[in-house]
Amino acid sequence: MTSAAAPHEHAPAQVGAFRHELLLYAGEDDFVAATSSFLREGVEAGEPALVVVSARKIQLLREALDGDSASVLFADMAEVGANPARIIPAWRDFVTEYEPAGRALRGIGEPVSAERGPAELTECQRHESLLNVAFDGAPRFRLVCPYDVDALDADVIAEARRSHPFVLHGGASLDYRGGDACAAPFDAELPEPPAPPAEIAFAAGDDLSIVRAFVARRAEDAGLAAERAMDLVLAVDEVAANSVRYGGGLGTLRVWRDADALFCEVRDRGRIAAPLVGRQRPSLESEGGWGLWIVNQLCDLVQLRTFADGSVVRLHMRLS
Repeated sequence: MTSAAAPHEHAPAQVGAFRHELLLYAGEDDFVAATSSFLREGVEAGEPALVVVSARKIQLLREALDGDSASVLFADMAEVGANPARIIPAWRDFVTEYEPAGRALRGIGEPVSAERGPAELTECQRHESLLNVAFDGAPRFRLVCPYDVDALDADVIAEARRSHPFVLHGGASLDYRGGDACAAPFDAELPEPPAPPAEIAFAAGDDLSIVRAFVARRAEDAGLAAERAMDLVLAVDEVAANSVRYGGGLGTLRVWRDADALFCEVRDRGRIAAPLVGRQRPSLESEGGWGLWIVNQLCDLVQLRTFADGSVVRLHMRLS
């Protein structure tokens, strides 16, 4: 079976050393055929490769590559990218480790799958756009992102065409939105809570212990395990502190739950201008940038939005 790449994508795209490529495939057999071929080319050329896909697909690729799989690194997307904001740091670690050797690098990453819920899917799509910002100019790094046309909706495939400058075996993408658009503040609306949430306001000069206690009580009421409740309290405290420092000195916290998760949302008057905030590990000498990095390590999902009148940070913590 051949790969399901579309034939019409040959318009010019901005070409850099980082080559971010879309692979459209139809089912597991097509996935294995296309990705194993890409990896074998890299093995023969002596190019280090990292594959971040599901455990099932890792098994299939190991079998297809046979002895060649020993020189390919694998990681389970369910572990690396449960929170999509953690994926770029994983790729950065790979590039940082192997880049000094001067060899070209290869990667395969499949963050988007039919198993993702709506909020996760949106954040995966944001991640795919931000890859073009994070690795702009990275020397000789080819990253292929597979999308299953049999399992994913047409609008998901259409968005994939907009976030990838190239299509594997298809040339430059006609639909790529461009680097500037990928780096622009993200202003997609967030769905409102299904019922009025619990709410509290805070401002500079307030003791943020009231915010922490507010979250702790809701976490206990929701039945969140003690350790995860502590993580959520710490995450909200970091976001609230950022609001006081950079968001106009005040903010509003809303908390609600559904059958699966507890949600905490902080709104303030600040603007989140740095596209990769929370997705770049600060240096040990850095005084700033730690807040949203810590939040992404603690929470199951983090959604950042920036509007004309301020910003929103929504934290998700699964109940089980």
